[in-house]
Amino acid sequence: MFNFEKLAVWQKAILFAGMVYRMTQPFPPDERFGLTNQIRRAANSIASNIAEDSARPPADFARFLGYASGSLNEVVTQAAIGRNEGFLTSQDFEQLYRDAEEISRMLSGLRNSLE
Repeated sequence: MFNFEKLAVWQKAILFAGMVYRMTQPFPPDERFGLTNQIRRAANSIASNIAEDSARPPADFARFLGYASGSLNEVVTQAAIGRNEGFLTSQDFEQLYRDAEEISRMLSGLRNSLE
């Protein structure tokens, strides 16, 4: 097992990405290379950035946790667009938003522990 796999925030980010995939499945086919692709890539980037520099010095790891936070913010923004366009239900958006808030707090706490 890699060390990053032990991080609760990485585990949560993996589940979050899966949720984003499921929620974007019914998006219109003409959004496959647009919003669907963009939100999925951002969701994948959260866990990837946590893992990418987890074995590096704390300052480097903290920087990549910042990138993960940025990707999380992208997902929330793109989900809001999806909701506004009627691609995402309000209930799904609210679930995604709650999980995003939790991941954001976890990333912030981990970054603070590195400083």
